[in-house]
Amino acid sequence: MLSSTCGYPPGVARAGSLSRALARVPAAASCAIPTGRYKGSDRGGDTLRVFDGSDVPGLDLDRFGDFFEHVRPGAAAGPLRARVIEGGRSNLTYEVTDGRGSWIVRRPPLGHVLATAHDMAREYRVMTALAGTGVPVPETYALCEDTAVIGAPFYVMEMVGGVPYRSAAELEPLGARRVGRIAERMIDTLVELHGVDPAQAGLADFGRPEGFLARQVRRWKKQLDASRSRDIPSATELHALLEANIPGGTAPAIVHGDYRLDNLLVDSGDRIAAVLDWEMATLGDPLTDLALLLVYMRRQTPIPGTADASSAPGFPSADDVLARYAGRSGRDVSAIGFYVALACFKLAVISEGIHYRYIHGQTVGEGFETVGAAVEPLLRSGLAALEGRG
Repeated sequence: MLSSTCGYPPGVARAGSLSRALARVPAAASCAIPTGRYKGSDRGGDTLRVFDGSDVPGLDLDRFGDFFEHVRPGAAAGPLRARVIEGGRSNLTYEVTDGRGSWIVRRPPLGHVLATAHDMAREYRVMTALAGTGVPVPETYALCEDTAVIGAPFYVMEMVGGVPYRSAAELEPLGARRVGRIAERMIDTLVELHGVDPAQAGLADFGRPEGFLARQVRRWKKQLDASRSRDIPSATELHALLEANIPGGTAPAIVHGDYRLDNLLVDSGDRIAAVLDWEMATLGDPLTDLALLLVYMRRQTPIPGTADASSAPGFPSADDVLARYAGRSGRDVSAIGFYVALACFKLAVISEGIHYRYIHGQTVGEGFETVGAAVEPLLRSGLAALEGRG
């Protein structure tokens, strides 16, 4: 097929204790929600290899070329070449070029994957729906759900120029003023996303916002149970407290699911050129996006690299980020402690899952041996955020 006012339950830490709670998040160990990022600018380490013809893993260029000519006649002229864009452990991202223009192709990883975990149609749909809103997204060109073409569903979108800043070393040469401006625009773009009316964007059925937080708590507990390799009492304690302290929630919105600076492309004018990696997007409680961003600000995520951008001079503090978001969005963030605790629980579960695969010999590459060390500090940080300790 070718297709082109939040409740505040007892025991939940208020915003004033956010800095103390986040200070307990481990700053050097280790997990990331896998992402696939691409960029219009080339910097060292981003290009894995340049391929020609049928030599591209997971992308038959001849068959892709036939498909692309069918859906966008004349867009490509001449033989196609492709390169794999470094993008973590999730969906595969390619730049395809005819030497004149370039396009981005996204497909699921090679090998066996869960269909719901790498839903190409979902990514394509949300970006297409957000075009014309205040949320910057790449233009989408075509969706192919016919696995006979390249062996998996895929979609094609615009290649947007920009840089996904990951580290303080990348930001520091810009100076504190520019860094602060980029961070503010990052926050304002999140506010813009959460202000989009899902129904007006054609996304009224994109998720089930009712009971979203309770389902998130259950989901990550289920994930933990499926990958538990050791006794973790603090995980049991944090889950019980989360389950007992679910707030009333805030008005539902389109949730990105992994919003952070290195999932954004920043142009030469320090504007947000595009928001990337929508594979976890849904309708739900937008404060989950905000809380995950806050937790990421206190962490490094060395899979596949490090992400310490928030330590660059000029980058706002967690409390400043929270205050700007609250002021711009008008949302009640008084129960942010719950959301930070949930984000910590989520990342701890993901870390434990990676650790489980590592000790069972199911990982490929280096750096996995330290992932398990992040679990306990994350859980302690979640407990601190939820209970207002520290």
